[in-house]
Formats: sequence, C-alpha cells, structure tokens
Amino acid sequence: MAGLLHIGTSFIPSSSSVINPKSSNQSSSSSSSLPSYTSVRRNNKKTQIQAKIREIFMPALSSTMTEGKIVSWTKSEGDKLSKGESVVVVESDKADMDVETFYDGYLAAIMVEEGGVAAVGSAIAYLAETEDEIEAARSKANSSSSSSSASPASETVAAEKTVEAPIAIQPPPLAAAPAVIAASSVHPASEGGKRIVASPYAKKLAKELSVNLSSVVGSGPMGRIVAKDVEAAAAVASADVSSGSGVQGQKSSSAASTGVELGSVVPFTAMQGAVSRNMLESLKVPTFRVGYTITTDALDALYKKIKSKGVTMTALLAKATALALAKHPVVNSSCRDGKSFTYNSSINVAVAVAIDGGLITPVLQDADKLDIYSLSRKWKELVDKARAKQLQPHEYTTGTFTLSNLGMFGVDRFDAILPPGTGAIMAVGASEPKLVGTKDGRIGVKSQMQVNVTADHRVIYGADLASFLQTLANIIEDPKDLTF
Repeated sequence: MAGLLHIGTSFIPSSSSVINPKSSNQSSSSSSSLPSYTSVRRNNKKTQIQAKIREIFMPALSSTMTEGKIVSWTKSEGDKLSKGESVVVVESDKADMDVETFYDGYLAAIMVEEGGVAAVGSAIAYLAETEDEIEAARSKANSSSSSSSASPASETVAAEKTVEAPIAIQPPPLAAAPAVIAASSVHPASEGGKRIVASPYAKKLAKELSVNLSSVVGSGPMGRIVAKDVEAAAAVASADVSSGSGVQGQKSSSAASTGVELGSVVPFTAMQGAVSRNMLESLKVPTFRVGYTITTDALDALYKKIKSKGVTMTALLAKATALALAKHPVVNSSCRDGKSFTYNSSINVAVAVAIDGGLITPVLQDADKLDIYSLSRKWKELVDKARAKQLQPHEYTTGTFTLSNLGMFGVDRFDAILPPGTGAIMAVGASEPKLVGTKDGRIGVKSQMQVNVTADHRVIYGADLASFLQTLANIIEDPKDLTF
C-alpha cells in the first residue's frame, strides 16, 4: 500500500462531557458510577454523545512525496460516504491514486479544490459523522481557511497536529485502478442528452475557456469530466481555429501543436519536481562509465520469431540483463549510507518510460525468474498503468538495476544518470548494420548496438562492469537461454 491519507478526530465539547468533581474521586468500579447516572436522570438532563468531525489530511503516497495535487474529488460537499468509497484522486510525484475512506459519514467541507496543491499532512477536507454536524464542520473549515491565510504555513501545520486520535483512509486495492480506467472509456460524462457529470473546477475552467462540456468525454472516475479533460478540449479547439486563419493562424497552430506557450514560465509538476530532486541527489554519488559493443543478429532473429506471441524487445533486454546480473551480484548491489552496501536478494530491473509530464521507471520484479512470455505481459501491463498514472509505489520504487533505451529513436549511444539508491544503470542505443572485420580477415555486415553503463564507484569497479558486460554480450549473441 502506497501510503495512508490521515484523518484526525476532534470532538465538539458539550456540558455532558464535563466530569462531576465528586464522582471523579470515587472508585472506577461500575457500582460507584451509579450515583452520577442517577443524578443525571433526577435533574432531567439527557446525556448526549457528540458526533465526530474529522479532518482529512493530504497523504504521503511515496517516500519522496512532500506535497500532493488534487486531481479530482469523486464526491461533492454534502455527499454521504460509505466505508471503502473513493473520496479524492491525488497526484503524487509519480502517479494518480484514488483514496478511499475507512469511515461512514458526510463530506462536509472541501478545503483544497481540484487543481490545488497541499503539503503532506495538511488538511484538505472535513468529514462529518452525521448530517447535523455538516454546518459545524463547514464553520470550522472556514475558520481554518481564514487563519491559514493570515498565518505562515508552518503555523498551520502545527495547529493541525493538535487534533486527537488520528485515523486513516487508504488508497483502494490495486484491482480498483483498471476498473476506473475502463469506466472512463465506457461511461462518458455526457451521453444522449443526459446530465453532464463534471467536477466544480472543471465547470469553472470550461466557462473560462469557452469549452462546451457536452462534447467532452471525461477521464475521471465513472466518466466524470475533470480539469485536464477541459484543457485538452480547449487545446484542440484552439488548434482548429488557428489552422484556418492565414499566416498568423499557422503560427498559432504551430504553438498549439507543441502544447507550449513560447516565453512562458512553467512551474514543475509534482513528477518533474521529484525527478529534479533525484537528479540533484545522484550528483552526490561518484560514478564512472563503461561502454561495450554487442552484436545483435541472433537476438533480432529470435525477436522476429517470437514477436507474434506478444514478446517485446524490452522484455528480451530485461531478461538478458537479469541473467547477467545473476552471475555478477555486485553490479546488482546498492549503497545508501556511504558506509556499507547491500547485495540485493532480488533482481528487479527498472526500465525508464517517458510519459506525459515526466519520466517513470516501472519495475520488472524477479526478472531473472520469469519466463519471457510472462515478462512481456507484465511489461505491457506496467506501461499501461504508467501512462494512466495508476502505478502503485512498489511498482516503480523497488528497482535494483535500471535500463534506459533510446534505440527506438535512432540514438546510437548516450550516457544515463544513476538513480539514487541503485548501483548501476545501462543506456541502450540503436542496433544498426555495420561493416566489421571477421576472424578470417574478411569484411562482413553485422547488426551491433552500443551499451554504456553508469555505476556507483564506491561499490562497483571497472573490472566488475567489464566482466558483467562480457557476460551480457555472450547471452545476447547466443540467446537460447532467453526463452527458457
């Protein structure tokens, strides 16, 4: 489970909750408490059990997450919630995650609207246990908003820590994520003249951008239209208008097609911020690089033979790498504290994937143990989840060795930056036909690719990488073991 979205419980004080001074000196046994109950009845006082008002906090969905963005609220203010229902979709530094509640109640007040950003641990909404407490919760939310606008953020966080008995709501099980994706493609928010289902922020944005919501298909839960759907529709409309307006229209259309506004300053997204922090962290590690040329004719022939069975080249490279790592465990090791290193018990190959707005490294766990067909199916599943921003933390944070492949873009060679917490990363270039000299002194044509490995020199030395790359080359040039 990625993390928990915390809820703090606060109780509204009442006269009935004040302890009777006389009874407080008595024994805690059941018989000694009778006089206080009798006194309550004799004075015609009715004991009231106050309902709970809980603060919903921004969860920490990954170890590197410091703040989160509200993608969409799946419930509106005043809606009744049942235990296990999804309440909000939060964008962490790597993925969008649905968060569900552990408790029944009512979503009384939303403090951070869609598109808003909040620090981990800060309040984003209030949950009332009963309908009667909704107004009290809203008043509390308004007072909190007023005080937070007049106080530094640190004081706001400190105030939130006074809430008693923190409890939690958690992201739903893994299986729930694909269901949401499927629902968005089957249930558009507007179909056949029915009521348009859109978030409040999406409606506001649509009004500002002059977007007709009836023509927008939502990507949120159950087809709900969210802000990014409106922005995408606005970009398409802008491109269409610009394309028919002469030279100036062509310039505007060109800008729209790139998806950027030239001259604008754009803040990092949560994912870009995480990548930035990781890259700065990686600069603290002393690294070195070793390159190697590998002939790929046999691998290419194998790929053509089994491609129709769903096998991907990425899975073949990951499998070959994992088998080589099994023979060179030091290359699969990692140093985290600068004082020791760990021989990792599993070979988990992370593979860099470019997605909208950043980069993520889905992990093929135990890649040395899975057959090539299972590995290919798993890889396709991970890529789909990555592009839908539905990966769970254990699916992108557990890599022990990383692959970065730019060969499909025709790049012949490049160097990769070492991800923090790992021992090595391998950059894979394109396989291209080259003239080579044969052992008998003749000239021939062979397909070859260049791989460059960047490694942590505190743990891995040049001879270690050279030996590893020799083993990898032998596996790729004679790939019979890849299909077992």
